Amino acid sequence: MLTAASLLCLVHVCALAADHEPADAGKVVVSGTVPDEASRAAVLGRLREVYGAGHIVDRLEVGGVVPPPNWTEYMTKILGPSLKQVTKGQLRVNGTQIAIRGNVGNEAARQQVASDMATALNPTYSIDNALVVAAGGAQNRLDDTLSNRTIEFETGSAMLTPKGQAILDEMLVVIKELGMPRLQIIGHTDSVGNRLANVGLSLARSGSVRDYLIERGVPAETLGAVGSGPDFPVASNDTAEGRAKNRRIEFRLVN
Repeated sequence: MLTAASLLCLVHVCALAADHEPADAGKVVVSGTVPDEASRAAVLGRLREVYGAGHIVDRLEVGGVVPPPNWTEYMTKILGPSLKQVTKGQLRVNGTQIAIRGNVGNEAARQQVASDMATALNPTYSIDNALVVAAGGAQNRLDDTLSNRTIEFETGSAMLTPKGQAILDEMLVVIKELGMPRLQIIGHTDSVGNRLANVGLSLARSGSVRDYLIERGVPAETLGAVGSGPDFPVASNDTAEGRAKNRRIEFRLVN
């Protein structure tokens, strides 16, 4: 649950902030200004649906702001269940600029929250994902080593580039230090082209990563490869920058 947080709506700005009064600990405090009563009701209703009415503190005011088109609709879409994975967080929406910060349990959760938002919004919105994985644990070591970098492949193929190999060499050191844990390697693509072809490409790329690690001493039985294609974007596929972020490899511990 996103605890010790507050939701701020100021000049079509919404924020879930970590600052709170002691009495509000563990609750979502909703404060600021929304354009009208309908927006207020929609935002509060959605938050109560996600977190439960008893966890919402209403400090919203109405009037004096002009939101972007369909702002209320988009706000109710991004205030979804995945936010409950964030603790001590802040969600700030300034017009069409969105920033989210706070702690999550692992890299998969960090990417899921951003992916759910990107999928719900149109390309005019930008998302600054400042979520961090809480310290400690083998998954965090893997996430920190990858550190938001992209393992690169040759265009349209599963052949690793020298830069991609260099990042994998760093990952290899950590995997060995962690005692060769069981890992699932997950490939992702952007949405350009045929979906089934992209799923195949993402699987081929995760397979290439698996082969690379096996050739360097990681036991084959500890590594799985999965291709998710374009189904879990972390950014909009309508921009080159967003598509580059979506073409990625994840490493996930398997219990």
